[in-house]
Amino acid sequence: MMTAALLALLLTQVGGTEPPITLAPPESPPPVLRWDWHSLCASLGPSPEVPSGRYRVQCDMQTRRCLAAPAHEREADGTESDRPLERVPLCSESIEDVRRHAAEGYTFVPALPETPPGWYRDERGRVMQFNFDLHRRIWLGGAWAPLWRHGEERSLGRGRVDFGIITEFPRGEKLMRRLTMLDTELLLGEQASLDSTLLRYDTNVRRDKPPIRVSTFLGKPRRFDAHFDMGLWLELLRMELLRRGDTEAAFLTLGATHLTLDLWHSRDLSSYVRVRAGPSLEYDRTHRFLTLVPGAAFEGDLTLDANGFHHLTFAAEAEKVFFDSEVEGRSRNPERLRVRAGYELILLAINDQPLSLVLDGRGQWRSDLAGVPPVWEWSAHTGLRFSLWVPARRSAPQTASR
Repeated sequence: MMTAALLALLLTQVGGTEPPITLAPPESPPPVLRWDWHSLCASLGPSPEVPSGRYRVQCDMQTRRCLAAPAHEREADGTESDRPLERVPLCSESIEDVRRHAAEGYTFVPALPETPPGWYRDERGRVMQFNFDLHRRIWLGGAWAPLWRHGEERSLGRGRVDFGIITEFPRGEKLMRRLTMLDTELLLGEQASLDSTLLRYDTNVRRDKPPIRVSTFLGKPRRFDAHFDMGLWLELLRMELLRRGDTEAAFLTLGATHLTLDLWHSRDLSSYVRVRAGPSLEYDRTHRFLTLVPGAAFEGDLTLDANGFHHLTFAAEAEKVFFDSEVEGRSRNPERLRVRAGYELILLAINDQPLSLVLDGRGQWRSDLAGVPPVWEWSAHTGLRFSLWVPARRSAPQTASR
């Protein structure tokens, strides 16, 4: 067999033509080119399935096998198209290496092209993203947002527009740094409001050693570790504008600093349940004075599945205003209470950018609005959200086809 291959190569050099390299019968399931290996691009010779003869090839010297995947997508009828494969790494044009492996008796096996983690290819070689990281994206959404205030008529003619940018910067499995910019919600119609934050930064931390260890000696000695995974939460320039009846109010948070304590977090620190507390410096633009607003919150951000299609958030927050001036129609040192829970489900993707269904429920009680009775108000938001620049999750697997 080796002699015949060498003879074919010698005849090729003498005659000036290159005989096609014969592929072995297809295997089931077909092997897949590895994403983390370098590929060679070469012409193995035309065939009825691949008239161009162009393939991406990866060879293993230990098994003496070369995996060969067509370099072009297929048409609906199964014939080769003129469209090259998308989302594949650069390859080296090296027909000499491929011919040398063929002459050395390597087996060439039909295979599927390599695919980046979080993506897969259909039967025609077209690539699609199936894994999404909603903690790294630019989003724009809209929703219907009716409001119910205790003792008042329902405000059904409200709509919400929201947008923002979020990204993460992990450092292994010990530290997650999260940055959110231009986080904005605009509620239009009756009882309108605007809530926009220029910049928010927070961290999740996993400590190497527990700071407190408790040992018990009743019966068998046991040790209990108390993990205090504390991080930081910062907010810069948050503007809140709202209208309730004839009353309008404007609050500008110049800055807020909270310490966080993770009650639970996922191994990759992207999902968490935590408490946080700290002060903020706020400017009441309506009445023109500065206040100190300490606050505390219990909150969670959970990705419920491995591919990032289901996203759950919730929070309960309390704030109290100190060092405020006398304002007619409201008491000194007013308070704010907020609760919310939201669920986001990816429905489909347009050009690999996900479109999500968003369901959101909220409650609020506040006594800082002059002339407005402090009562609970509830809102329910239902809408869609379009996200841009959504990479696959860092834990995404490599999948060739489905």
